Amino acid sequence: MQAEAQVKIDRKKDKTERKILDSQERAFWDVHRPVPGCVNTTEMDIRKCRRLKNPQKVKKSVYGVTEESQSQSPVHIPSQPIRKTTKEDIRKQITFLNAQIDRHCLKMSKVAESLIAYTEQYVEYDPLIMPAEPSNPWISDDITLWDIEMSKEPSQQRVKRWGFSFDEVLKDQVGRDQFRRFLESEFSSENLRFWLAVQDLKKQPLQDVAKRVEEIWQEFLAPGAPSAINLDSHSYEITSQNVKDGGRYTFEDAQVCVHSSTPPPLMLSYRSKALCVARISGPEQSSIQD
Repeated sequence: MQAEAQVKIDRKKDKTERKILDSQERAFWDVHRPVPGCVNTTEMDIRKCRRLKNPQKVKKSVYGVTEESQSQSPVHIPSQPIRKTTKEDIRKQITFLNAQIDRHCLKMSKVAESLIAYTEQYVEYDPLIMPAEPSNPWISDDITLWDIEMSKEPSQQRVKRWGFSFDEVLKDQVGRDQFRRFLESEFSSENLRFWLAVQDLKKQPLQDVAKRVEEIWQEFLAPGAPSAINLDSHSYEITSQNVKDGGRYTFEDAQVCVHSSTPPPLMLSYRSKALCVARISGPEQSSIQD
């Protein structure tokens, strides 16, 4: 009855309107026509067809998408037999999960805070941002820098940088000399001399490496060595094995152990004394008074 009523309504419409409606309907089905080779969803339920063709349950990831992307209709993908999990698959999964556990999961905010703190700490030592104090004598007529270098006394700004970390002391030639003299007064300079000897070993020509390794071993680590240093048993055992090869990095573990075993009170005492004897140059003095 509804079809007959619809036909009567269509007959009452004029010819132009009927042509427009017919063209609109044709255009709709041209756009929504199924892709060649795919199932026509108007004729068959796609979910039932999926269950018939692929009985294996589709796994989804945490984002709600299938693990394997499908470029065609599911009905045209042949079903694959379920493969049993082997020991090798489990080992690979364990290795992958262990690697994920060891990853450094740092928040971007923490990384940004660390970079900002580092920049603010070293900004006064960057000549591109802050003017050098004292000024460069080759550019200006001020020879304060040469006077400081001749006096062999560290400036207050230099000593302040030593307080950032122990590595800053070791990177500075004046800092190493000052620290060595301080350790000699405390009768504990063998650790620094060993560290410097290992650093020098890494720069030696290849033909001199084996000889230098033996000299360092006899001076600092051999039984009855004149300048014996204290190492933990693990580092000493590794170093003893490395000496047999005689490479540039034979004493790498021992060097790390010596570097990390420097007593914090000793470093604090050294920094305090160095700051007390630090020379305050003319421009620095005026800046402090201001």
